[in-house]
Amino acid sequence: MSDEALVTRLRDLLGRSAVLTDSDVTASYARDMMPLAPSGRPLAVVLPANVEEVQAVVKACAEAGVPIVPRGAGSGLSGAANAIDGCVTLALTKLNEIVEIDPGNRLAVVQPGVVNLDFRNAVEKHGLFYPPDPSSYDWCTIGGNLSTNAGGLCCVKYGVTTDSVLGLEVVLADGSLLKTGRRTVKGVAGYDLARLFVGSEGTLGVITQATVQLKPLPQAPATFVAGFTTTEAAGEAVARVVREGLVPSLLEIMDASSIKASEAYLKTDLGAGSDCQALLLGQSDAGGEVARRELAALEQICVDCGADLAYTTEDLEEGRMLLQARRVVLTALETYGQWLTDDVCVPRTRIAELIRGCEKIGEEVGLRIAVVGHAGDGNMHPTIVYQPDDPDEFARARRAFDEILEVGLSLGGTVTGEHGVGKIKREWLEREIGPVGMRVHRQIKAALDPENLFNPGSMFSMT
Repeated sequence: MSDEALVTRLRDLLGRSAVLTDSDVTASYARDMMPLAPSGRPLAVVLPANVEEVQAVVKACAEAGVPIVPRGAGSGLSGAANAIDGCVTLALTKLNEIVEIDPGNRLAVVQPGVVNLDFRNAVEKHGLFYPPDPSSYDWCTIGGNLSTNAGGLCCVKYGVTTDSVLGLEVVLADGSLLKTGRRTVKGVAGYDLARLFVGSEGTLGVITQATVQLKPLPQAPATFVAGFTTTEAAGEAVARVVREGLVPSLLEIMDASSIKASEAYLKTDLGAGSDCQALLLGQSDAGGEVARRELAALEQICVDCGADLAYTTEDLEEGRMLLQARRVVLTALETYGQWLTDDVCVPRTRIAELIRGCEKIGEEVGLRIAVVGHAGDGNMHPTIVYQPDDPDEFARARRAFDEILEVGLSLGGTVTGEHGVGKIKREWLEREIGPVGMRVHRQIKAALDPENLFNPGSMFSMT
């Protein structure tokens, strides 16, 4: 089947308005937010309105031998949704229905095009809570969160996306619809196929629906902040929090560069002082006396580890202001140039070593590197700032990106904690999991997608 014939068939199946071929329009669907990842020009962008249309698109592309790249909102940071030349980009934003909210069983059924924040707001009306909260939660979609196994600020207590998934519906390479998982609290029948597809970045199938478990709505959070004159002291505080068994709902870290950028952007003083090298931000959503005891214990740990600032508040607005300093870091860094954020996860006892390693890399390449991250689970986001119109700075930024991954692995970490592998960390995946791990990955891919139809070249190559 020729490209023209395929486009004609897709328009017959979905309608002309749901099949986009104008190059100016398709270019806006060609890549996500990762500037280093390669991207191509799609043959067409299709916007199916239901699962039957997804199945029809997959079957048509399979018959034509044309690859499919599934896509959500494009908020990803690994290039996982980037088009390749001649592909059909399958945008799932029209599948945006919250099919069911079941308060009695604390679960919901949701389509992939639903925006994360909209979903959280919808279940909140039932006194329930959907934990995964990526930083782009106000515009990223559930399908993208599932495909990359996204995380967020509350992972320390509630886990990543897969920890909320009970079951999925997935369109397979032959167009059939796989229903996997359950609606019950427990269930161990067969392989855990739902977890196989979560985090597979569109390489094994197209997720068209998810059944997710919900939590009771937490209490309003109380917040604490602690400032340290050395990164090592902040790192020791995190390690002690873990050793003593405390599990706050949020525990974030900011290095000196991040603190200064946020303060300048917000035009406010966080009270950390000019000598502050690291800031810990924490919250407890346990409520009442339990939260007060939890934060008092966190505060005492920080003081014992040498914090010269330790402050706790139950005032919601004050807590939001403090947390806003963490949330605006990437926007604040745009004042200095283009940002390139990395994503490495290290053992929590080695966070300070990673931050120091990033400082050294920044000095060597001559670029600003700011580090923020989820201290509670060791997932750090070193962010490199460079001038995109300067080829030399871009090359140095790319070098720094790879050297940060090298440091992360050397500390016993992983090259991605929540952003995924995509098209930017393929060789790093091979280094991390080794030849046997890669062989198993390829065998699974070949079994479910024998023609390499779905997102070929993402995560790993088949050779």
